[in-house]
Amino acid sequence: MTRRLVTLLALLGGMAAMSAHALEFRSVKETGVALYEAPSLTAKKLFAVSRYYPVEVLSSQKEWSRVRDATGGISWIPAAALSSQRWVLVTAEQTQVRDSASADGKPLFSMARDGVLQLVEAPKEGWAKVKHRDGTAGYARITDLWGL
Repeated sequence: MTRRLVTLLALLGGMAAMSAHALEFRSVKETGVALYEAPSLTAKKLFAVSRYYPVEVLSSQKEWSRVRDATGGISWIPAAALSSQRWVLVTAEQTQVRDSASADGKPLFSMARDGVLQLVEAPKEGWAKVKHRDGTAGYARITDLWGL
């Protein structure tokens, strides 16, 4: 009986550790938001990002979030500058957005590298439902996107 309990606790602990490492993506609310070297407005500004740019939130403390960008760079951003609305970044040279989640789907539009698309539905079977800022929605390959 004790052995089963130990096994069960180890399993639950492993599951908790896995959920603690789940990716959390947010998008920047405004254009020109600075990313900083440390969690302070007096810290060195590294660069500014555009509205809708997705970042992966690694941790948060008080009014700051430590984030990773699409290049893998780690910096700090004021937490108030982040939105829970999800946008993804096109990382392929060009991605085709199609009317169905299939390579055979009719192309609706294409988006060049570094363009952003709103994430409409969670990805499944290699495709994510996305929406252009003009309202056109369709499916893009997840291998062409960052921020999922």
